[in-house]
Amino acid sequence: MKFQWLFGASGPMRKLAWMSAGSLLASSMAVSAATEIRVWHSLSPYNTAVFEDLVKDFNRSQNEVNVKLKAFENEDAIEAALAAAKKREDRPQLVQLDDDRAPEQIAGRSYIQPLHVLLARHPIKDAKWFLSEENTFARDGKGRLLAFPYMVDIPVMYYNIESFKKANLKPAVPQRAWNALQDQLVLLANNGSRRCPLTSDQPVSINLENLAAVNNQLYTSNDNGLKGKPAFLFDVMYIRHLSLMISWVRTELMVKPEFGAVAAKRFANNECAVLFSTSSNLGWFKGTKKLDFSVSGLPYYPQVTDKPGNPFVGGSALWVTAGHSKESDAGSARFLGWLAEPKHAALWYQKTGFLPLTQQAFAQTDPSYYKDLGEWQSLVAVHARSPGNRGRGFRIDNYPQIHAMFHRTLEQALNGQQPAVTALKTAAVEAGKMMASKPQPR
Repeated sequence: MKFQWLFGASGPMRKLAWMSAGSLLASSMAVSAATEIRVWHSLSPYNTAVFEDLVKDFNRSQNEVNVKLKAFENEDAIEAALAAAKKREDRPQLVQLDDDRAPEQIAGRSYIQPLHVLLARHPIKDAKWFLSEENTFARDGKGRLLAFPYMVDIPVMYYNIESFKKANLKPAVPQRAWNALQDQLVLLANNGSRRCPLTSDQPVSINLENLAAVNNQLYTSNDNGLKGKPAFLFDVMYIRHLSLMISWVRTELMVKPEFGAVAAKRFANNECAVLFSTSSNLGWFKGTKKLDFSVSGLPYYPQVTDKPGNPFVGGSALWVTAGHSKESDAGSARFLGWLAEPKHAALWYQKTGFLPLTQQAFAQTDPSYYKDLGEWQSLVAVHARSPGNRGRGFRIDNYPQIHAMFHRTLEQALNGQQPAVTALKTAAVEAGKMMASKPQPR
């Protein structure tokens, strides 16, 4: 009947019908012709929702590129999927990966295309990267970006303001010196926070990597491996610190590190007074009702340094895969360029707690955003400046395996199975063996 109606209609109506049908056909053809860009990621549930909203906005803003997301439980699951993908068509165009403190090795994979190669053909105009070029995260020895630094974070100290007020701590902020923080934890434990004065989900980052950086010390020899083969020399600072952490667990001032989202969920539920974790949880906490919290820098030892240094940046980045068509590469670049636009980059920073992607994103963030977030603004700002030789980052072959071994070693020590000096000596020797072996895949 509709077919008959169309041909039986008057001249103007018939013309209008054909025009409408033509528009629908053109629209359908435009959608079907859109270049598909697949993105694999392992973001937390909260940050996934933020990313999904951005991708929806991008897809609605134009018809030429269609981005599809695929979420994985963690990076190991992504690595397994990449290893199983034998054909180009099985791989995504963009994939979230850590630089593993050896980004040249990641960039050297046959299916990875360094970001600077893509951007040489498809520049992102006007974007000024936030992180100093001297920072080694996702950069090669020449300072060139190997990946899109989108999920970069730093470790911070979160604290529950209500818990500090209940303990009658004035001001209601944590002390930055470790020994002074211990005195506060005792008061917190005795005044409402007995079940969880302190917890963490980042034991290696807090107790080894950034124990060095925040105390303005080298993590490994040869300028943290940037000027030669590194070696771990865990001196008296590490021994005394790990001994202190063991005593905190034994006296229940600190709940042993809990992994996945366990520790962060406990903090979000107002169960813990203090949490050492990544800044990428900030957006989640900020959006949690009935959670009154703020942010401070990690503790340091005044006996070692007059003022605290800055932690190493960490997190992950979006890596571009190789072997796709010119249209596909152009589509990937277009999407990355859209994410780098000040409005979109600022929203990502503000909603998640990842460091700003660009200087423009940081500059366009209104001061009201930082209200009630303690030291967050200053903790972020320093990473746009030169980090100095001890804060640039570190280069260590086979670091994922070494990190996992450090994790197990700290767990045993905190369980009381090994004294600090034995645990650290054993870990240093084992790390040396791992570094000397052939680089292993993740």
